Amino acid sequence: MKKIMTITIVLLSVIITGCSSINSEPQADNAISSEQQTDRETPSTQSIDTPKENEIPVETYKTVDYSEYFQEISGCAVIYNELSNTYSFYNKEKCETKVSPLSTFKIISALAGLENGVLINETSKMKYSGEKYPIDTWNSNLTLKKAFESSCVWYFRQVVDMVGQENIHTILKEIQYGNCDISEWNGSGINSLPELNGFWLESSLKISPIQQVTALNYIFCSENHFRVENLDELRNIMYITELDTGSLYGKTGSGTGGNAWFVGFLEKNDHRIYFAVYLEDMQNKDIVSGNKAKEIATSILSNGV
Repeated sequence: MKKIMTITIVLLSVIITGCSSINSEPQADNAISSEQQTDRETPSTQSIDTPKENEIPVETYKTVDYSEYFQEISGCAVIYNELSNTYSFYNKEKCETKVSPLSTFKIISALAGLENGVLINETSKMKYSGEKYPIDTWNSNLTLKKAFESSCVWYFRQVVDMVGQENIHTILKEIQYGNCDISEWNGSGINSLPELNGFWLESSLKISPIQQVTALNYIFCSENHFRVENLDELRNIMYITELDTGSLYGKTGSGTGGNAWFVGFLEKNDHRIYFAVYLEDMQNKDIVSGNKAKEIATSILSNGV
């Protein structure tokens, strides 16, 4: 059972720093890479100031113990319940630390592609070069849905390039997506092939788990300019499975150094619980993956939050 350690009434001023300005020239030699119940204290009341743009007023946050789900793996978790307007943190300091989004950025890539007409719907295809990739599912003309499910890097590399730096930077600034830094447009060269590298893969773009959650909440639950039909398409490709507690939507991301993500939301009766689970553990890198992060998140969400 998870144990609530503290409950504090605060205004969580989404821990977001200003976006860096876009470089006019991509750094071609810098590429990047891969996917790879609790006893509760009674909260007091406090007035909440009107938040600034894209800030989320949070009436309460609580520190929770999810160690039974993480077991020996080092990591953190952020849960945001929009109904109670409450954040839950496991290892709060890690939740505030910016790291590479890895393939969770495909959520933003897909939205940018849809909003800019590069993608039309989940059947939209990018041209397959004929290169033999180590992941068999990447070796064909994939649809958006299949590319998202298989986390195909070359597909979203094409999408991002077609959307262009200016439009990508604009959408990152609106969402306030981490440091918004796309200066290493071509990535840092972790993978041998240029189409398997990018600024979102252990490169210049960084985001904290808290910012992952606030970004998703902004996309799906705020008054923004994104077209409803595009949000519906994005939601459809993010769908994973049904849990007893609701419908699960999300995206994994896996790095090469014992780091991995699973971010998304749980939806039931039009009510959403947003989450981000991040793992970072070199000692257990053989078992750290996006699927492991998804397993941990699913266990937490299945047991109620």
